[in-house]
Amino acid sequence: MQTEENKSGETGRRGRLFEISAPSGTGKTTLCEALRNRFPELCYSVSYTTRAPRAGEVEGKDYHFISVDAFRKGIEENRWVEWAEVYGNYYGTSAFTMEEILASGRDLLLEIDVQGMRQIVERFPETVTIFILPPSMDALRARLVSRGTDTPEAMERRMADAAREMACRDDYRYRIVNDDLERAKNALIHIVEACMKGEDPEQTDYL
Repeated sequence: MQTEENKSGETGRRGRLFEISAPSGTGKTTLCEALRNRFPELCYSVSYTTRAPRAGEVEGKDYHFISVDAFRKGIEENRWVEWAEVYGNYYGTSAFTMEEILASGRDLLLEIDVQGMRQIVERFPETVTIFILPPSMDALRARLVSRGTDTPEAMERRMADAAREMACRDDYRYRIVNDDLERAKNALIHIVEACMKGEDPEQTDYL
């Protein structure tokens, strides 16, 4: 039989959950990579998806790639702590994996959208939520155009999605505007480091 100490790691401490959301093109991936480099002990939740791997993506590192049938079975079995269908593909986060990591006393980082954040917070109300914003919608459009990967229709869809997501920014505990990458990195690291120490940074907006 497991003791409370075993359930929550050797020190009895339960891990902290950090959740980051941002519109596509805001620099979330770069910021999260900087965060993981600064805190190599920070676990990272790899999502499951039914979409095909893109060039360079690695199974188990970028995503767990599974079939639609397998994903739907996971929905029936309540395997996902959050899930969504995006542009015809399913994406989800394993409830078992999350609970196992947090119960062991390790901190965990999630990158998910606004809909997923609400599902996560409902189940894990102690989650530290962080939203990354672009300097402006014009700046966001310029970043997406520079990628050169979207059709005009896809671009407009991404911009509409970004507007909807940014309308929910006040639902997050902390908000960072990525107008200067180094400053945004420092703000994100400051928030996470303080929360890891059990502190609560007073400033909620890093604009």
